[in-house]
Amino acid sequence: MDYREKIDPKKLPRHIAIIMDGNGRWAKQQGFLRVKGHEKGTKSVRDVTEAAAELGIENLTLYAFSTENWNRPKLEVKTLMKLLVSSLRKEITTLQKNDIKLNAIGDLNSLPQNVKHELEEVIEKTKQNKRLVVSLALSYGSRQELTNAAKEIGLKVKKGELTPESIDESVINQHLYTRNFPDVDLLIRTSGEQRISNFLLWQIAYAELYFTNTLWPDYRKEDLFEAIYNYQNRERRFGKTSEQLS
Repeated sequence: MDYREKIDPKKLPRHIAIIMDGNGRWAKQQGFLRVKGHEKGTKSVRDVTEAAAELGIENLTLYAFSTENWNRPKLEVKTLMKLLVSSLRKEITTLQKNDIKLNAIGDLNSLPQNVKHELEEVIEKTKQNKRLVVSLALSYGSRQELTNAAKEIGLKVKKGELTPESIDESVINQHLYTRNFPDVDLLIRTSGEQRISNFLLWQIAYAELYFTNTLWPDYRKEDLFEAIYNYQNRERRFGKTSEQLS
């Protein structure tokens, strides 16, 4: 089925988030070291980013490296950081050509200095681009994000800049990494796992969840089109009844 042709351009999700899972298993199946799966996964990032831009998606957030991933073997972490730097250098031309703005969320100060520098450079060079915002979640953990937000809000209350009564959802939103973005409409996880893994817990409150058995290195444009087509055929009620919506 050609899912691209069946997608309704008037019902596109404004914000898609993807848990890019299965790099290690893909490499193991092929008889390679885990790092080979991460290398292959960069092709999937390019494919999905281009597909999102073609469709007119406004925001794409990719779970690239979690706070828990620091606990992986040191060699794998070091290799992942090197791969991130080389990918950023390679993709700057593609980002500029497709009018794509790069963003990053997470504890960016915990990244190696060379990675942080490369990231900041690409973010600066693409900041005027408007077609699509691609956010890389790096050293990201949703519980950490919410904890930091609570601390910042608490400090403002202590200083008298906020009152407890004035704290509502919008105030909390303003203290999250994603403060400038709409909530996630569609969350995709590859590789067959059906977990959220500490990713955007606040932002996916009403997101549609889509799980696929495809391993991330095998994920292509057509897979994204299928996920969006599936999303468009769901009824999003946001707590209301079907009768109220109709």
